[in-house]
Amino acid sequence: MTEYPISFERPGADPADARGAVLHTPTQVPDAPMAALPAQARAGETPSKPSTATPCGKGKEPASSADTTGPGPEHSQPSAVEPDTHRPRPVPESVPDRPDTEQDRPQSGGPERRKGQGLAPGRPTPMRRDGDRLRFVGAATRRIARGIDLDEIVMGLCRATVPTFSDAILVYLRDPLPVGDERPTGPLLLRLRRTDRIPAERDSEGAGFSPALQPEPAELTELDSLGAELCEVRPGSALAEVLRGVRPVFTDAPAVHAALPELLGEGGESLVPGGQRSILAPLRGRRRVIGAALFLRRPERLAFEADDLLVAAQLATHSALGIDKAVLYGREAYIADELQRTMLPEHLPRPTGVRLASRYLPAAETARVGGDWYDAIPLPGSRVALVVGDVMGHSMTSAAIMGQLRTTAQTLAGLDLPPQEVLHHLDEQAQRLGTDRMATCLYAVYDPVSHRITIANAGHPPPVLLHLGGRAEVLRVPPGAPIGVGGVDFEAVELDAPAGATLLLYTDGLVESRLRDVWTGIEQLREKLAATAQLTGPDHPPPLEALCDEVLDMLGPGDRDDDIALLAARFDGIAPSDVAYWFLEPEDAAPGRARRLARRALSRWGLEELSDSVELLVSEVVTNAVRYASRPVTLRLLRTDVLRCEVGDDVPQLPRLRQARATDEGGRGLYLVNRLARRWGATRLSTGKVVWFELSKTAP
Repeated sequence: MTEYPISFERPGADPADARGAVLHTPTQVPDAPMAALPAQARAGETPSKPSTATPCGKGKEPASSADTTGPGPEHSQPSAVEPDTHRPRPVPESVPDRPDTEQDRPQSGGPERRKGQGLAPGRPTPMRRDGDRLRFVGAATRRIARGIDLDEIVMGLCRATVPTFSDAILVYLRDPLPVGDERPTGPLLLRLRRTDRIPAERDSEGAGFSPALQPEPAELTELDSLGAELCEVRPGSALAEVLRGVRPVFTDAPAVHAALPELLGEGGESLVPGGQRSILAPLRGRRRVIGAALFLRRPERLAFEADDLLVAAQLATHSALGIDKAVLYGREAYIADELQRTMLPEHLPRPTGVRLASRYLPAAETARVGGDWYDAIPLPGSRVALVVGDVMGHSMTSAAIMGQLRTTAQTLAGLDLPPQEVLHHLDEQAQRLGTDRMATCLYAVYDPVSHRITIANAGHPPPVLLHLGGRAEVLRVPPGAPIGVGGVDFEAVELDAPAGATLLLYTDGLVESRLRDVWTGIEQLREKLAATAQLTGPDHPPPLEALCDEVLDMLGPGDRDDDIALLAARFDGIAPSDVAYWFLEPEDAAPGRARRLARRALSRWGLEELSDSVELLVSEVVTNAVRYASRPVTLRLLRTDVLRCEVGDDVPQLPRLRQARATDEGGRGLYLVNRLARRWGATRLSTGKVVWFELSKTAP
């Protein structure tokens, strides 16, 4: 059976080439010690050839793999240090790694210590065996792979390499980072993303990164200033050539050393230690080079070996691919966040006679999309529709369906349909979207003039009404079937909504979890509202924003499995003394009678300064209404923070603002309304339409 290399090696390939290199581990023999790599020599010295030892000879040097005879395994590569040395295949994972024995460890009088290559106390032990490198690469890549976002991956690279592999590392990333197949525009800019080094408390000798020619070595803290914050890679420059090569390289090579000033800034290359104690590794993602990593070792530490280039290549490859995926994940999370944000109302309206507050919590920070929504829609006659719903699931699909249902609910609310009719049309829309599109919804309409609320439910948890005295009541609303079932009727109930009361609409994520069922959660919510209301006394309801925060505090750690949408409405209502309402017969005398009635109401409210403007606008709107109406026209004045006038008739066609010609006798009524009113509008009803306008209480 033929073996195939997992790294797609080419026969005769350079082992320092990161595109075809693989780390080999010496064969483990149960009765023989692990073969040690040849000791590293100082610059200018020739490494001594290892001697041959018996398998179990005590006090003798371990046998070298260079003395192994016989044909080598298939697809094996020669070593970069000893070209003729055969390296066996890596040991299978099922064979346990044998710990070092006394004969494998260098003695106190060993060649490393005699040559001055020993490490100072507290220094990390160099990786002297291929097995050490392989274990290090495995641990480092696992640490890098644990990261999800960009910062976690870059931090994982730094923490995995310092101080085990290098004493310091500088990580540069492209600015901005391209996303997926996006083609970057403009010059290639590298920004210093992160630097990491051995902490100062571990620096027992105080030596730093400085050339040996300088009389006073630079302190390690100078690494904080090493490296320019931003550098531009000019086409054809030395740095561009190094990055184009993709493979990690030693910086002592003349071509690479010439690229350091461009990367680190002028004078930065003087802080890089001499010899093979620094490696520049390009970071290449799936499509292009996205950055570079610079590994540095102290002058007193062992220099990098040729096999360390393979380690740097593995670290750079895993980091670059992880950064590529983190950028893609960040873009997807941003899109999901924007989708969810645009699906929910950016700002709640401020309708007359009611105050609103809301909260939304996703199921998890890593999945910020869901099917929960809430809405508040102003309706004709100073009414407001309160909506809360929950689409099954919390994914991008659920969010998209939620957006379609919310848009449908807004359109149906604009038609001023009864709550049960709105749920019926939502049920039909859900069935058109698919057979498995299920959702729950609660739709309520509050009238501040009559102090009544009409509620229809489609399989949603019932609302809770907090009265002014502190009593919390779970409203008895027919549960109904969820939206999307089809073939069911929805029933609406009309209840009192006294002034000062607070209605709380919510989704099941607030009251249901793995730890409690929905009815237990509803009871806890009722008790929480009653306890919060007791803090402010029987005559003062709790502030809405604080009340929403208190409600969310009832969720303990790990006690949330679903999205949460919360909508709180404080009913202030409109006092009967601030409302004037009349019926006008559709006749020619109706505009004159409307002016007189409006003048009396303004005089009673002390708003005589608005009489001229109100009489003119009321006359124009009533004239347009009686011209086409066949039933009595309604006129209503509301005094709140503004003066609001509403004129209703039985004609469904909405008026349209147009510019009248000089020869036209009419067509200027809405033009006057548009110029004099604070704001105005027209809304189609099931029985006709309502044209309204508002004026400030202070005359213009």
